[in-house]
Amino acid sequence: MKRDARIRTLCLVPFAACLAMASPVHAFTITEPAAGATLTAGSTVIAHVDLGKDTGIVKVRYYWYGEQDEVLVEQDDSTTTGFIVAPIAMIGSAEQEPAFGGPLKVPSNGIGPMRLLAVAEVSRGRLGTRSVFDEIIVKVEPSAALTTIDFETDKPLQLGRAGQSSAFGHVDSLGKVFELPVVADFVDGITRRISTPASGTNYESSSPEVIRVLPGGLLQIVGNGKATVTVTNRGKQASLEMDVNVNEEPNQPPAADAGMNQSVKAGSRVKLSGLKSRDSEGDALYYSWSQVRGSKVPLLDANNSEASFLAPPVSEPRTYRFKLRVTDNKGADSLPAFVDVTVEP
Repeated sequence: MKRDARIRTLCLVPFAACLAMASPVHAFTITEPAAGATLTAGSTVIAHVDLGKDTGIVKVRYYWYGEQDEVLVEQDDSTTTGFIVAPIAMIGSAEQEPAFGGPLKVPSNGIGPMRLLAVAEVSRGRLGTRSVFDEIIVKVEPSAALTTIDFETDKPLQLGRAGQSSAFGHVDSLGKVFELPVVADFVDGITRRISTPASGTNYESSSPEVIRVLPGGLLQIVGNGKATVTVTNRGKQASLEMDVNVNEEPNQPPAADAGMNQSVKAGSRVKLSGLKSRDSEGDALYYSWSQVRGSKVPLLDANNSEASFLAPPVSEPRTYRFKLRVTDNKGADSLPAFVDVTVEP
C-alpha cells in the first residue's frame, strides 16, 4: 500500500517522468530482510532479491558474517587453507519461491550488527560467468537471557616478558593494542562472542595508566603494573586481572592512514596506499591490509605499504572497504584506518 501511494504521488508530475521515477531499482539488490532490521538469532526469515537489470543469473549464494569480520567468504574454493571460509547460508535458484530467495536461517550464535552478503552468479555464455553482489547490515538479538560472561584467555593475563605473547613478531610492549576474546553463555545453551561494544559490551579499566580502553573495545598497554578490566553486558559482569611487565622505553603508537576514498572503473587496477601512515619516533612500520566489506577480491601485497586489487565487474556502483593497521618496530600498534573504494560499471 505504501508503494502504491508513493506512485500515485509521483504521477502528479509529467507521465514520462512518472514512469522513470516509478521504475524498479536497476541494481541487484537484497530487498528482504530489510537493511537495518532487527532479527532474532536462530529464527528463519524469507530472503528476497530484486534482480534489477542483471539477466542470466544462475544462482545466488547467501553468507552471514560479522560487521567488522576481516575474514570474508572465498566464493569459489571452499577447500582453501590458511584462513577460515564462511559457510554458505543458502543457495537460491530460479525454481525457488521467491526466485533466487527462500527460507534463510539467522545465525544462532549471532549477536549485534551482522552483514548479509548475497552473491549472484551471472552466465556470460561462452565467456563463462561473472558475479554481482549486494550486502546489508542488520542487527541480530538473542531471544534468550545472558547468564555468564567469560574471557577466553589465561587468568590472570600476563602481558610482557612473563607472557611473551606477540603480534607481528613482536613481544608485548608499550603502545601495543589488543582485543580481549570475550564470550557469554545464554539460557538457550549457546555461547556467543561479545568482544565488541556493538554487541552490548562495555569495558572499564581499574588502572588507565596501565591498561587504557580505546574505542571499539580495544585495549592498549600504556604502563607497567596491575590492572583489572571489567566487562558488562545485559546486566552481567566479569573481571580479568592483568599483570603488565614490558620494556619501559617510551614509545608512542603509530598512526595508520589508509588514504582517500576512491571511485574507480570496473577492470582497473586499484592501489591502496598507506604511505601517509606515520610514527612520531620515526620507527619503521609494518603494514597489514584486510578487506572488511564487499564481495571478496584478491588483495595483493597485503603486508606492504601499498596493496592493490583488480576492480571486479559490477552492474551498479558497489563499495568495497579495506582496513589498515600499522605496527612500529617496538610492537606498538595503531588504531585501524579505513578506506572505501566505489567500483563503477
